[in-house]
Parts: sequence; C-alpha cells; structure tokens
Amino acid sequence: MSCSIVIRAYNEAQHLPRLFEGIRHQTRLPGEVIVVDSGSTDATVAIARTFGARVVHIAPAEFTFGRSLNLGIAAASSDLIVIASAHVYPIYPDWLERLLAPFADERMALTYGKQRGPAQARFSEKQIFHQWYPETSQLCQPHPFCNNANAAIRRSLWQIHPYDETLTGLEDVAWAKWAQEQGYAISYVAEAEVIHVHQETPRGVYNRYRREAMAFKRIYPEAHFSLYDFWRMVTANIAFDLIHAAREGVFWKSLFSIFWFRWMQFWGTYRGYRDSALLTPELRQTFYYPRGLTSAPPTNSSRSVEPIRYNSQG
Repeated sequence: MSCSIVIRAYNEAQHLPRLFEGIRHQTRLPGEVIVVDSGSTDATVAIARTFGARVVHIAPAEFTFGRSLNLGIAAASSDLIVIASAHVYPIYPDWLERLLAPFADERMALTYGKQRGPAQARFSEKQIFHQWYPETSQLCQPHPFCNNANAAIRRSLWQIHPYDETLTGLEDVAWAKWAQEQGYAISYVAEAEVIHVHQETPRGVYNRYRREAMAFKRIYPEAHFSLYDFWRMVTANIAFDLIHAAREGVFWKSLFSIFWFRWMQFWGTYRGYRDSALLTPELRQTFYYPRGLTSAPPTNSSRSVEPIRYNSQG
C-alpha cells in the first residue's frame, strides 16, 4: 500500500535537503510528499519543489500544529500518512518500511518511531529522547503517548476524527487518546529511527514546554503540576543528568546546559498549567515561530542495517 509523507515546515532550508535525501534512500518510497509551509521567508518552498514535493500554504496567523496537519492530510491521496518534522532525518533506509509495517493489522491507527538527538544536542535533550523512545519496540502500547515528528496514521480514521486545531501542542497525543478509546491500537517502532535536530535557546525550551503543558491540561483537565512538583522534578532530573554526564565523561562540558535546560523545561511546564488556553496573537508568535535550530551530524547506532550515507550538509 502506498503512503503519503506530510512535512510541516517554517524556514527549514537548512534541514529539508537532508530529510529529502533520506527519503530518496528508502527501501519503500512514498507515493507523494506534501510540505505544509507556514510563511517561510527562506528557500524552504523552492527546495521542497526542487525535490518534487507538493507545497500547501497556511498563513502564519492561522497556524496551529493541528490545523497545518489537517491541511496536509486533506491534500494527500494515500490512506497511510507518514508525518515528519522538517528538522528530522532517517538513519536507515528501512525507516518507512519499519514505520508502516504494523498497519498490516487493520486495528492499527498510529505508529511512531524512535528519536535521537544529534551529537551536538543538549545533554538533557538526549536524556529525554532516551527516556521517551526506548530501544525495544512495543507493538500495542497501553498509553496514548506518541510524537508527530516521526509518526504515521491511517487517513480513513483521520477523516472520522481530524486533529484538534485549537490545541497549542500535543495534537498527536489527543488524537492517539481518541483512537485508543475507539478500540484501535498504537505501536512504537524502535527500528524506525530518526535524528531530531532540536537545539533551542533557553527561551525556546521554556516556550515549548509551556505550550505543551497548556495542551496537556486541556486534554487531561484533572492533571495538576504544583510548585512542589516543579522543585521535585527540577532537582531529581538535574541530579540524574549530572550522574549520567559524569559516567559518560561529559560532566563539565554539560554542567551549565543541564541546569538551564531542566529549569526552563519544568518552569515552562509549571507556567503552562496555570496559563489560559486562549491563544492570543502574541502567544501564537511565541509558540509557533521560535528561533535557534541548528544542524548536526547523525549519531551512531548498533543496528545491523547499514545507515544512510548522507551527502548534504544540512
């Protein structure tokens, strides 16, 4: 069965070539690639068209993560929709093959793959990737956690229940929660691995976790995150990060970033639980148009499959 790839992009000229190169090396090629551009001012649109992608435009004033995905999926023609961030790229040529394999089960609604940070990623960011995306796959997981930076869904189910366009984030988790409530399955595929280039400024980290906390509170109104939780989580995560950094011989190199990253992560979470879910124009600009992404080379992995040898410098 053919698949369509939907990529959300904003000023991603630095990263798109590597993602497209990775797609071209796949053992299973997509039927089409759709780039949803939200007002890029660099060469993003030109690059997408050079690689043969169809470009769908969304005005910055109308952008939310859910709305951009709905536009991209509406333009797609395949029932299997692969969703990828513009600043990820696959490590192996069987990325699509592995990500889509669980859909042989008609009950499968969504799959998502492993993410790892590039060599130059913040140490705490790498720790989060390892925590959220383990080395072992889970064919039918019991919870709705997933991530649309590297995922696939069944379009026929999306037609019944599109993404929530009002959420400030976690539209993927909200959709997965709905799917599981309808009796469908979610699969985590560790072998469908990508590098996620996610280098952010302290303000960017704060904004990301703030908007995700606002969304989480919408999805789970009973959830709470107190000032006590903030201090407990900051203290525990900094301590564990420092221990792991020491074991890996990067203690002094990572010391400062560990403190500011974890502080901003959980301060943003704390503030998000308390902020109104009303998305003002100021919050829209803050949440959806951050700066600070940089590129880095891929990390090593222990799989027996030969990784893709990239030519681009994105």
